[in-house]
Amino acid sequence: MSFEEKSAWIMGVLAGGMYAAYLTIILGRAADTPLVEVPYASTLLWTIGISIVAAIVLHLLVAMAAPRDANKKDRRDREIYRFGEYAGQSFVVGGGLVALGLSMAEWDYFWIANVIYLGFVLSGVVGSAAKIVAYRRGLPQW
Repeated sequence: MSFEEKSAWIMGVLAGGMYAAYLTIILGRAADTPLVEVPYASTLLWTIGISIVAAIVLHLLVAMAAPRDANKKDRRDREIYRFGEYAGQSFVVGGGLVALGLSMAEWDYFWIANVIYLGFVLSGVVGSAAKIVAYRRGLPQW
């Protein structure tokens, strides 16, 4: 497995896992209060921060385990990276558009922030999944 494929696994698992942890915490707090009144900002920031730090540490560990592979990128790696990023970016745009609509409709900040966070998570998970599938089965032929 190439370093870039390992990187896709790291990013996909971290994005999905940390979002699941965030949802577990927030929904656990919502047992006694309405969802929009649950304090979410610090939990959101902590899960994002932990995800970033964990990604850096895991990438360093993978690079130390196979230092010769860490800086190798061939044409296929670059094409798969671009394909995965394009696949995932639509969710960032979609989340931004939904958040814009929610803000214009004057919805609570809770929903706006969570739509944006979900867009980022879906971007990471879908982009990583697209990269992994491309590594395993090849790039789709349009």
